[in-house]
Amino acid sequence: MSDKGAGAILVVEDDSAVRNLVATALDVHGYAHREASTATAALMELTSATDLQLVILDLGLPDRDGVEVIGALRGWSRMPVIVLSARQEDADKVAALDAGADDYLTKPFSVDELLARVRVALRRLAYDVPATAAPEVYRNGSLSIDFDSHVVARDGEEVHLTPIEYKLLALLARNTGKVLTHNYILKEVWGQALASDLPSLRVFMTTLRKKIEPDPANPRYLQTHVGIGYRMLRVE
Repeated sequence: MSDKGAGAILVVEDDSAVRNLVATALDVHGYAHREASTATAALMELTSATDLQLVILDLGLPDRDGVEVIGALRGWSRMPVIVLSARQEDADKVAALDAGADDYLTKPFSVDELLARVRVALRRLAYDVPATAAPEVYRNGSLSIDFDSHVVARDGEEVHLTPIEYKLLALLARNTGKVLTHNYILKEVWGQALASDLPSLRVFMTTLRKKIEPDPANPRYLQTHVGIGYRMLRVE
């Protein structure tokens, strides 16, 4: 299956030099794309275009913060969003991932790494098809996961997760009691095991704990094995 697919990539960046660099890289590698330099223009493209399949998004846009664009998009679409931003603080990454971003790459960036992340996001999109088997529901303590509908609940209340957060939780849940290494998780969820993705994994685990743990500082479900990986604990 081709990673490129038939759709286009929307590049949202107000810095013309960076926008041209990304656009040229996409052109050279055969990706159709469109460009926007403001949040308003980006949202117009996203609401009117029918062929978009991925967004590469800067956060520091002149009219609205990019996090707001992600939040608006998540109101109607699960389209992958790769954030490309000069903001390097964990708080900024957490805000973008909480809003629904799928990946986060900081500037200055490697074009090769950006293209690798684009390929991974498009592969994930291509294989993310609805389940056809009978519904399968995972239950652990007050946590439940409907693998058919991708609905997660805690104490009967639905928990809204980003696509990456859901994939992480589902992977750990399907391997309850087993310690999954960082590399294994990265390969299963990101499609690759790059050392540069490890900080993103840690950020996603932090945001996931905040959403499913009654007390994130003292987790009941998601156990960290320092330097090794993570494990889903069985809660009676």
